[in-house]
Amino acid sequence: MADVAISTHNTNGEERQIQQTYWNENSADLSLKAMILDPKASDLDEEERPEKAGQVLALDFIETFINKNEEINGHHKNVKFLCTDVMSPGLHISEGSLDLIFSNWLLMYLSDKEPEDSSQKHDPAHYREPRFYTKIFKECQTRDESGNFHELSLVGCKCIGAYVRNKKSQNQICWIWQKVGSENDRGFQKFLDNVQYKSSGILRYERVFGSGYVSTGGHETTKEFVEKLELKPGQKVLDVGCGIGGGDFYMAENFGVEVVGIDLSINMISLALERATGLKCSVEFEVADCTKKEYPENSFDVIYSRDTILHIQDKPALFRSFYKCLKPGGKVLISDYCKSSGSPSLEFAKYINQRGYDLHDVEAYGQMLRDAGFMDVVAEDRTDQFINVLQRELDAVEKEKDQFIADFSKEDYDEIVDGWKAKLIRCTSGEQKWGLFVAKKK
Repeated sequence: MADVAISTHNTNGEERQIQQTYWNENSADLSLKAMILDPKASDLDEEERPEKAGQVLALDFIETFINKNEEINGHHKNVKFLCTDVMSPGLHISEGSLDLIFSNWLLMYLSDKEPEDSSQKHDPAHYREPRFYTKIFKECQTRDESGNFHELSLVGCKCIGAYVRNKKSQNQICWIWQKVGSENDRGFQKFLDNVQYKSSGILRYERVFGSGYVSTGGHETTKEFVEKLELKPGQKVLDVGCGIGGGDFYMAENFGVEVVGIDLSINMISLALERATGLKCSVEFEVADCTKKEYPENSFDVIYSRDTILHIQDKPALFRSFYKCLKPGGKVLISDYCKSSGSPSLEFAKYINQRGYDLHDVEAYGQMLRDAGFMDVVAEDRTDQFINVLQRELDAVEKEKDQFIADFSKEDYDEIVDGWKAKLIRCTSGEQKWGLFVAKKK
């Protein structure tokens, strides 16, 4: 088995000729700066230097590039250099023989169709939205010699941190996919992306909460809660359940902080990445499970989470991990769905079970933070505020009923209205609560 670094290119004749002409014209200076077309190439390379591989098959269809690569790295006896087009029918790689395929900044040179002007002299790259690549890879499926089907499961999707930190650019994105059996079930992530947070559903929620937001109160509550954090330029913030990034952009642009937003929903992160395009702020996004993602101790000044941890069953373990990766004196701020201290009605219990929520009363929630080591824990029942926000959001949707239905559907409208009315009933009866929690690491 071998690790392999492959440059992927299209076999289309005229398209390929354009690419070869372009790169031949840009290969006179074979410096790192010229190779990745960036004046900060050395700094970026240093920060993103990959780990050492076992055996590597390095392919490129530009001869000067592969020759320079061999000149620099030929002393490594575990590397084979080959000048060829990876899509060439003459290239034979045995099925199941590779551990890793690595393609760096090259998928944009694959075209969807032949360009109309084949004599163009400009950069032949095809720039696409992140969801384009996510969709293509998710749809990949193969069958092996035994008739078993395999597909690609997303392991991770994130902005390249070096580009965010050095260039305030979220346009460079890394996907990691793993070949798995098609019967493999990604469980909760599939539920989020196929049921609760389908792309159309996210946009529907955004219409209710406001541009960039999928959490209660949108910008209004975000501004109020963020004020409690007393953010300072240069601080590092982890947003757990970042959604489509509205709160992250707000914090980065208004307080000069560096924000890492993580969410388990692929659809959420895909939209967040698109919204980040063109913004010059230090925000990076990643598809990640907060119960499994590990950060070094003392990594963040703030951990921020809005209406997300209701999905997490083992909150004590999560809060202990929060405590570990916060810096001394760091703060955590959480808003979340809660319940009354009594037993839930059958209807409310059914709702909790259907959504897979893990709800606690406000005081018990705060106690879990204390048990994890946090001090100065403030656990506030914000249900009255929640009711007021829900009513305003409901009124706004009903006022714009015809436009909402035109933009989405009658079914979407009914689901939102019925859902908000049901939450109002549960909250006014005292069964459902909304809590705000702020705490500090010693």
